[in-house]
Parts: sequence; C-alpha cells; structure tokens
Amino acid sequence: MPKPEAKPHILALANQKGGVGKTTTAINLAAGLAELGKRVLLVDIDPQGNSSTGMGIRPDDRKRTSYDLIVDGASIQDVVMPTSMEQISIIPANADLSSADLEIVSNERRSYLLHDALHRPEIDGYGFDYILIDCPPALSLLTINALVASDSVLVPLQCEFFALEGLSQLMLTIRDVRRSANPDLRIEGIVLTMHDRRNRLTAQVEADARANMGELVMRTTIPRNVRISEAPSHALPVLSYDPASKGAEAYRALAREIADRRKTPATAEA
Repeated sequence: MPKPEAKPHILALANQKGGVGKTTTAINLAAGLAELGKRVLLVDIDPQGNSSTGMGIRPDDRKRTSYDLIVDGASIQDVVMPTSMEQISIIPANADLSSADLEIVSNERRSYLLHDALHRPEIDGYGFDYILIDCPPALSLLTINALVASDSVLVPLQCEFFALEGLSQLMLTIRDVRRSANPDLRIEGIVLTMHDRRNRLTAQVEADARANMGELVMRTTIPRNVRISEAPSHALPVLSYDPASKGAEAYRALAREIADRRKTPATAEA
C-alpha cells in the first residue's frame, strides 16, 4: 500500500510588535528552506504586503491575493503565484486586507477561514513541504486565523529594550487558541533578531530571553547586518542578494535548525 504523502508543515511568523524582523525572517527563512530542497509556500496576510514586495511581486501583478482567499473563498489555484525562486510560491497581499477583520467578523467561522483554505485537498498537488504565514503586526482576526491554521508559531524578537514586553500577550493568545480552536498548536521557537554581539544591551536581552523562555529560544540568532537591510530594496532575499553575507549565513542556519526539528519533532509548550 503506498505511503501517504506528508502534509506541509504550516508555520506562522507572529509578533504584534512591528519592526522586529518578522517579514524579513519570513522571506529569508523561505529562501533558506528552499536551499535545503524544500518546496515552500509563503502566505502574506499583512495588509502592507511587504513579503510580496520582498519576493519581487509588483503591486500591479497582485490580481488575486490572500484577501480573495480568506474573505471571498477563492481557490488556491487562483491565488498562488510563482516567484523568482523555483522552490518558493507565494500568496501575495495588498491593502485590501486592511478591511478584512470587519468583513469577516460576522462569519461564524471567522477564525477558521485561513485554516479551511489551506487544508483544501487541492493544495496537496503542489507538494509543499512548508507553508509560512507572514502575519500582520497585531493580534487581529487575521493573526488568529494564522494561529488556528498553523502547526506551530515562530516569534521574531528584536534584541532591544522592551523586547520581552508584549511577548506575554502573544503567549496568552496562543494559549487561548490552543484551548478554543487548535489544541495541537506549538511554539516552534523565539528567534532573536537584530543581534549585535558588541552591544551590551543585546547580551542582556538574550540572557533575559533564555532565562525566561529556556529552550524555546532558538540557538540561531539573526545579526544586525546591512545586507539584510539592503536586500528588500532589490526585491530579493538576502540569500540571493549576498549569499556570503553574515545575514545569509544566519538565515541558512535558522532554516537548518527548523528543518532538523521536523526530523525530531519538538514538543515545546508555551
């Protein structure tokens, strides 16, 4: 009897605080997993559409978006687009998503719309290994949809003052989602971004994070790196823009760390 194909691992990248490197991590983690031979779908549900821009999808080319998928029930085939990287496809986003929370709030399945869309049988034909969801910087209905749809959550956390503030609210939201809608949701990890080893504050934030969150904090840290900052203006992941940069190497390491966890599934709890 043939072995059934494995379902893609669905990973939400979430933090209600903006400017933490969430979208940058979504783009470059996708690129890192692609380099490992994985097929990746990047789902942009941030109304700013920065993941779409960073993967080279021009605004005029976003004819059908995650808005159509979530709000209007469009088919997967209608919204999935190729990118310049053969192993990565994307469901782009645009400003239409800004009104999505209001438009779905009266729907009795308002928290399950993305889950239902990403678990339709037709997605199996794409052979994705990972589906990465780039969430908006808010604990909105869109973010709840991502958490309900996902197997796990990766939380980018910047190495700056007040970094740990607000993390508790996200953790409470994840616990609420577990209790009400997705009991199998797990914390994939917390990845420290904008990490500067020369900076005493960075060392303090990292020490506090590891003391408070223990093994939930990923071994890999993402450095402050000018190449990471430059890459989006060229509509490329840093792994393509400057493959030898410290930023590219860090995201490769993060991709390996996450891929290795699929071989030995983590049981992290919030």
